[in-house]
Formats: sequence, C-alpha cells, structure tokens
Amino acid sequence: MSQPQVETVSTGADKAKLAVAGLLVVGAVAAFYLLGQQDTWIRVAALIAALIAAVAVFFTAEQGKQLIGFANESWREVKKVVWPTPKEAGQMTGYVFAFVVVMALFLWLTDKTLEWVLYDLILNWR
Repeated sequence: MSQPQVETVSTGADKAKLAVAGLLVVGAVAAFYLLGQQDTWIRVAALIAALIAAVAVFFTAEQGKQLIGFANESWREVKKVVWPTPKEAGQMTGYVFAFVVVMALFLWLTDKTLEWVLYDLILNWR
C-alpha cells in the first residue's frame, strides 16, 4: 500500500505569497466592515478589489500554479467523455423512473403483506 504524498510549501517566497494572500482576504473583510459609514457600493468594491488581489497573489505561488495545472488537466479529461445523446439520456431517465415505480410497488406490496400476516393472522388485532 503506497503512502499518500503530502505536498508542503517549499520556498520562503511561496510562504510569503500565501501569507500575503491570506492577509488580503482578512483585510478585504475588515475593510468591508470598517467602511460601514460609506455607501454600499464602495464597501463592495473594496471587498471585491482586495479579494481579486488575494486571488492574483495566490496564483503566483506554486500552489496556485498547481491548481491551474489541475484545472487544465481536468478540463482535458472532461473533453474526452462521450456524453449521451438527448435520446439516450431520455431513455435512461425513463428506465430509472420505471424502476423507481416498480420498486415502490414492490415495497408497498411487501409492507402490506407483512402487515396482514402479523396483525391479522398472527396477532388477531382486528
């Protein structure tokens, strides 16, 4: 059994970038509340601007670059998927609904049969 690989922040520059990104997020929330006397659009603009700056700083760190690489690989894999045609999707949906109805009827019949056997035949509760 292989051990899962743990990725850590490798360089001081990456640690600093992640710290700056975290501080920008905290600063964004703080600025939103500290600008409570200003118009709402100013508060929201300050919040969005600081969050965009935090995201930009994060993507310059190694973890951000790895995230972008992962997203690109994931998108490439999604393109390889053979999606069903609308007709096939409709047929499969119909099969699922039919199975659910048959299963519901089966469970209802089983419940009523057990109820009849237990309460009417065995216990005579009628």
